[in-house]
Amino acid sequence: MDPPNPKRPRNDPSLTSPGFSQSSVDTTISSFLSLSDLPLFSSPLSISCSFDRVLDKAIIPTSTDASDHDHDRFLDRTLQLASLLYNSTKRCIRKRATVQNSISWPLLPELTTKVFSMLDTKSLMQASVCCTMFNKCAMDRVCYSHIDLTMAANNVDNGVVCIMIHRAGKELRSLKLGCVSRSISVLTRSCLAPLSFNHGFAGGLLRSLHLYNLVLMPGKTLSAVLSVCANLTDLKVLGFISGDKVNSVEHLAPITRNCRLIENLFLANYGASDPATCSTVVEFVNNCPNLSSLTLLQFGVIDEIARTIIMGFRQLKYINLSGTFGISGSFLRDLGVSCRDSPLQTLLLCDCYHLKEREVLLFLNSLLAGDFKSIRHIDISSKHGLVSDRGTATFEPKFPIEELKKQKPGLTFVAIFPAPSSSSSELYTESTSSSGSSYYSYGEDEEEEGDDVSV
Repeated sequence: MDPPNPKRPRNDPSLTSPGFSQSSVDTTISSFLSLSDLPLFSSPLSISCSFDRVLDKAIIPTSTDASDHDHDRFLDRTLQLASLLYNSTKRCIRKRATVQNSISWPLLPELTTKVFSMLDTKSLMQASVCCTMFNKCAMDRVCYSHIDLTMAANNVDNGVVCIMIHRAGKELRSLKLGCVSRSISVLTRSCLAPLSFNHGFAGGLLRSLHLYNLVLMPGKTLSAVLSVCANLTDLKVLGFISGDKVNSVEHLAPITRNCRLIENLFLANYGASDPATCSTVVEFVNNCPNLSSLTLLQFGVIDEIARTIIMGFRQLKYINLSGTFGISGSFLRDLGVSCRDSPLQTLLLCDCYHLKEREVLLFLNSLLAGDFKSIRHIDISSKHGLVSDRGTATFEPKFPIEELKKQKPGLTFVAIFPAPSSSSSELYTESTSSSGSSYYSYGEDEEEEGDDVSV
């Protein structure tokens, strides 16, 4: 896995001139370096003046056939020797400092490596350039088990990612790439290719992969990368693009086909997405028997698909289908008794354009009847409001808040609907923890805004 390290050329007797003796050269250099510092450099007898006299004598024109070219070669050779001596001295200083650091540093190399493995990637890089000893410890594979390059996204290209993955090798456990903000990262989809090198040597034990706004991350490319990540349990992709005019939902099955251990899946779709069929959703459900957290933002999910997902994932505790265009909420009505003992704790349906007020009301009534016993948080907030029975948007829905407070003391129900024609908004928040419940109202009057009225 490791590339061959460049080595200094060894002294091969077969390549040296006849009569060459390495020991004689070493003795000469040692005698030269052992020259006394006295007299002072300003004295005519100083080493500096000796250098001047020798060089001047060497380039004085004589009656021989020595040309200017020979003199130039002599001077170039002198500069080369001086440079070699200078570089050798620098290496010696670094070696000496390394030895001193090793003696004075209180931790053993193994403990130092352990400490470095707990640093974030940026801090690790800063520590590695402090000294040779730190650099050696920072090169251990275990220090690159958790790579996070999002903090320096503007300075990270595909080459840097390749080097980092190569250093981690089989120790790679988590990888975060891209720009967390909405701006597009300079990384391209090919930056993940090193995960597949050597039959997935680096990607085989990867547990967590987070990708933020990479340039063009279509479903097919992601599926190819994940084919070698059989131990992946956590996948997050912001900037997912379905590509090929295929609904984003259709890519869920290929993406998870080889990731049967996945527990947390977060995909944010930035491309257009039409409603999809349920053709591959069943395969997606069967691929991920351990899935407990699912977020599909702006995906082409319809009620039938949402029903299949919630009923299929028996360990699902968290689901976020915010920004979905095709959901009306009818899937909530059909779950009923079949999900009475469902482990689902959090349901987020924010900014779902076609979510109906009546369907939400029926769902809340089913909660009062004893369905979804484990649910603790519901959020249906929407800047579009809810669809009323008349087919128009309503920003003041009527929900059984008081009954929820009495019968579901541990439930948090959030429904924020900003008024479309003014800055005022209506906020229903049902938060009934052990400390009590509250109702918050933001009215048009500035003095009343933010008042907390106890119930």
